[in-house]
Amino acid sequence: MIKVTNLCKMYGDKVALDNVSFEVEAGHIYGLLGPNGAGKSTTMNIVTGYLAPTSGEVSINGHVLGLETREAKKCIGYLPEIPPLYPDMMVREYLNFVAGIKNIDKSKRIDEVESAIEKTGLKDVSGRLIKNLSKGYKQRVGIAQAILGGPDIIILDEPTVGLDPQQIIEIRELIRSFKDSHTVILSSHILSEIAEVCDDVLMIAHGKVVACDTTEHLMSESFDKSRIFEITVKGDSEKTLEVLKSLTEIIKEPELVSESDGNCTLSFKTELTGDIRPDVSFALSDARILVLSMNEKKNSLEDTYLAIMKDSDEKYEEELKRMEEEEDEEDFYENESADDSSDEDELDDDSSVENDSDNEKKEEK
Repeated sequence: MIKVTNLCKMYGDKVALDNVSFEVEAGHIYGLLGPNGAGKSTTMNIVTGYLAPTSGEVSINGHVLGLETREAKKCIGYLPEIPPLYPDMMVREYLNFVAGIKNIDKSKRIDEVESAIEKTGLKDVSGRLIKNLSKGYKQRVGIAQAILGGPDIIILDEPTVGLDPQQIIEIRELIRSFKDSHTVILSSHILSEIAEVCDDVLMIAHGKVVACDTTEHLMSESFDKSRIFEITVKGDSEKTLEVLKSLTEIIKEPELVSESDGNCTLSFKTELTGDIRPDVSFALSDARILVLSMNEKKNSLEDTYLAIMKDSDEKYEEELKRMEEEEDEEDFYENESADDSSDEDELDDDSSVENDSDNEKKEEK
C-alpha cells in the first residue's frame, strides 16, 4: 500500500529525516507518534506529495512519487492539522469545488459529494457557511474533503485537536468506520486516542523510526525488564512497607500509593517471571496483614511511549557525543599535520640560508 525506503530530508544543515523506512499495509489504522520536531509532519508531507525528499523513495500503490506523482496522489486523501477550508463557502459548495480540483468525473461528482456528506454527518449543515460552523463540524468538513473520490489511503494530522469530549468521541467513531474501506494514518499527541483507535503504531524520534509494531504487542512489552504490581491491604502502611522491603529476593522499590479508612495501596516491581503473589501474600499474612487484592499492572501505551523515547534520547546523546569525539580527533590530527608542515618549511628555510652562505664564500675565493 505505502512503501517508504531510506527517506531523508535536510533543511540546510538540520536533518529532519534520517533514512526512514517503513511499510503500511492495507485495511489497517496506523498511529504516528513522536515528540514535537521528531519528523512526523515532514514524513506526512512527503508521503502526500506536498514536499520533496532530499533522498529516498516513496511508493503509493506501486506508484513512485516523483515519477508517477499524479497517479500516487489520486490514492491519498489528506487532512492537515489546519483544515484547508474556505470559510465564506457553504459546505456543499466547498465540497463540489474540491471534487473539481480532484478531477472527479462530473457524472459522479454529485454522488461523491453526497456520499462524503453522509459519511461525515454533515447533512444538516450542508447549506451553511463554513465560518458559522463549530470546530467539530469544521473538522468533519476537512475529513469530508479528504475522503472525496474514495482514496485508498486517508492521512489525518491531529484530527481531534481543539474539540470537546463529545466531538472527540464522534470523530474517533468516524475514523474507525473508515477501516473497512480505507487505510488510515493518524497523527496525534493523545496517546489514549491512538491506543483506542489504531491497530498499529509507528514511532519517530530524532528523524528516525524507533518502533513499528501492533499496538497490542507494543503495550505488552516491558522495556525496563520489570513487572509492576499493585497491592491493597487492610493494615498499617508503615508495617506493610517494612514487610515488602524485607522481600529483597522477590521484589524491589515498594512504595505507598494511597491510604484511607484503614486500607492502603502500594506498588512494587519484580524482575522474576513466575507468579510471585503467593510468596508476598504469605509474608504479609505472617505479619497479620490482610491482603485485599494484588494485581499485575499492565503497560499503557503512555508507559511504552515514554520508555521508547527515553531509550531513543539516550542513544541520540551517545551518537552526538561520539560524533563530537570524532570531530575533535580529526581537528587534532589536522593541527598535528599543520605543525609538521610548518617544521618542514623552517628546515627548508634554514637549508636555503646555508646554501646562500656557501655560495657567497665561493665568490669571495
